[in-house]
Amino acid sequence: MILSIAAIVVGLVLLVWSADWFVDGAVGVAHFFGMSTFLIGMVIVGFGTSAPEMVVSVLSALNNTPQLALGNAYGSNIANIALILGVTALIIPVVVQKQAMSRDIPILIAMTVLTVFLLIDGNVSRMDGIVLLLAFVAIMAFNIMSELRQKRKRKKTAAADDLDSEYGSAEKVSIVSSSLLLLMGLLLLIVSSRMLVWGAVNVAQALGVSDLLIGLTIVAVGTSLPELASSIAAARRGENDLAVGNVIGSNIFNTLVVVGLASVIAPIQAADPEVMSRDVPIMSALTLLLFLMSFPFLKRKRKKGGQFGFGRIGGALLLSLYVAYLVLLGIQAA
Repeated sequence: MILSIAAIVVGLVLLVWSADWFVDGAVGVAHFFGMSTFLIGMVIVGFGTSAPEMVVSVLSALNNTPQLALGNAYGSNIANIALILGVTALIIPVVVQKQAMSRDIPILIAMTVLTVFLLIDGNVSRMDGIVLLLAFVAIMAFNIMSELRQKRKRKKTAAADDLDSEYGSAEKVSIVSSSLLLLMGLLLLIVSSRMLVWGAVNVAQALGVSDLLIGLTIVAVGTSLPELASSIAAARRGENDLAVGNVIGSNIFNTLVVVGLASVIAPIQAADPEVMSRDVPIMSALTLLLFLMSFPFLKRKRKKGGQFGFGRIGGALLLSLYVAYLVLLGIQAA
């Protein structure tokens, strides 16, 4: 019990500490290369924090249980939107840039529709997995080319001091230190979240809490701790782009790469009916809700660059929906 409590305390401290490192490193890398923090949040933060889900899904496929990849990926997507953005919005209003509203969230919605289409027959074949992976490659190529075009446009239309103030000066940022912060922060995020979950599970079991309740609460939330910690750290530092990019990037990665890799390794036959009737519709609805909820800020933020987003009311709604989802899981598992 003492060791478990110590693991919780140490894991929590490391989680907060590593999240700050991770965000600092991500922002530093973005500044050095003159890239937007949103793209860094989407590509590096979002994909990096989804690494555990990818490992779990690949191992599941190798162990001939590829169906676990669907529940793992889609459950993580639900937590990313409802839990992570919900908690983040309670701390600071979530601001979504116009580019994300016009391009990245619609892409996420389109990929969700693609997922539903591929799952109509209840299977995810090897060819379906290849389609998902190719879609991921196409999206990444499109995003990188779009960012390069925007970077050239900024250089032509903005003064050098304006660029430095918004994106940082490459000369003032050490790419080595930023990269080390990024990598060390990511590693510690994953390790500390596992320590925290391990300690919490042991304490809960010692107190007589059922395995079902542990799985629906501690383990379910624990798998999203890296994303949650990095998003909260980004929100506290005013890096809203990083927090939103984290969620969008993570969901795209889960939908396309996590499921795609698992199905290429071992095609998913007869997907779990509960995943089809519960998780996929809820994930799809939350993705669409994220897009719709971001519009209320339009009129108020128009003068500040056409930003979109939602505040504490939206965050409370998302968090309430996540609690309702956990209750639904508990009822169906009982």
